[in-house]
Order: sequence, then structure tokens, then C-alpha cells
Amino acid sequence: MNPYKVIKGPVITERTTSLREKENKYVFIVDKRANKGRIKNAVEELFNVDVEKISTMIMPGKLRRLGRYSGYKPEWKKAIVKLEPGQGIKIVEESR
Repeated sequence: MNPYKVIKGPVITERTTSLREKENKYVFIVDKRANKGRIKNAVEELFNVDVEKISTMIMPGKLRRLGRYSGYKPEWKKAIVKLEPGQGIKIVEESR
């Protein structure tokens, strides 16, 4: 499977930023069919880093309403990737 199809994009929130700074963990949105082995290979190939551990979870879709109409957003899969000590991924340029 193409690594660009496995990893769809990063999740950038306050919580994931603190995970990145304190524990060297990065959070990605991944394809729902991808397993931990494919995710590990994709991260190592795309970012040239060594992966220590991967945790995955399927996030449930949330109910959304627009007036009297309601529906659910689709489910998505999230992967938390812990890198070897001393390594990092530059996801977003910090303009300081």
C-alpha cells in the first residue's frame, strides 16, 4: 500500500502538541484498513525515523445537526506513534 494512502495527515491540537514535546509522540489520521505494521512502515519511509511503539484507535462519528436535519460524521482511525529517543518529525513550521 502506498504510504501516502496509509497516512492521511497529522492531528494538530493542544493535546497532541504537548504529547510531541513531552513524550516524543506524534498523532496521525490513518486509513481505517491500515494495521500497525503498515503504519510503522509508512512513517519510517516518509519521515526517515525509527518507530518505537504505535497505538491505534477508531474514533466514532459524531452526531451533527443543521436545523431539523441530523446525521453522523464518518468514523476515522487515529494512530499515536512514539519515536526512538533523539528523533523527531517536523510537521508544522514554527514562525517565531
